[in-house]
Amino acid sequence: MTEVSSLTGRLLVATPALADPNFDRAVVLLLDHDEEGSLGVVLNRPTPVDVGDILEGWGDLAVEPGVVFQGGPVSLDSALGVAVVPGGASGEAAPLGWRRVHGAIGLVDLEAPPELLASALGSLRIFAGYAGWGPGQLEDELVDGAWYVVESEPGDVSSPSPERLWREVLRRQRNELAMVATYPDDPSLN
Repeated sequence: MTEVSSLTGRLLVATPALADPNFDRAVVLLLDHDEEGSLGVVLNRPTPVDVGDILEGWGDLAVEPGVVFQGGPVSLDSALGVAVVPGGASGEAAPLGWRRVHGAIGLVDLEAPPELLASALGSLRIFAGYAGWGPGQLEDELVDGAWYVVESEPGDVSSPSPERLWREVLRRQRNELAMVATYPDDPSLN
């Protein structure tokens, strides 16, 4: 078996060639990636459902637009909380109910009382479902050119304009990927 270099904490940005409608122009934050598989959440798929309507107490902590995001096509009936804790990247002790994933980005224990984390959270997003890959599946998709792998930034989790995140992430790259941000939504209309 080949060794898998962890991509945890990085972004998968869907290439224009990716045909799966679940991931059209998706930006996925990888929360876990190892030889057993990968798990992430799509950062740019807001739903019309308010967080407070499904998770009592968490609605006031969720950043704008304050809605649940569709994290991916797997387990849509489950919820994941992803939050940025200011100073969380500096090695400070993690607040109770928050587990570091990468830098200042971490997972929130949604079973914990929201007030336990309220003062520590810089931003919080709630995701229904997740994106998952079995062993070697993501690596195969990367070889096939389905995804660009880029560094994440804490602000990606709480982008105030999630519908523009795909273009914004590509535009900030310092290579030819920045040009992909100008790719038309429907190339046949060019």
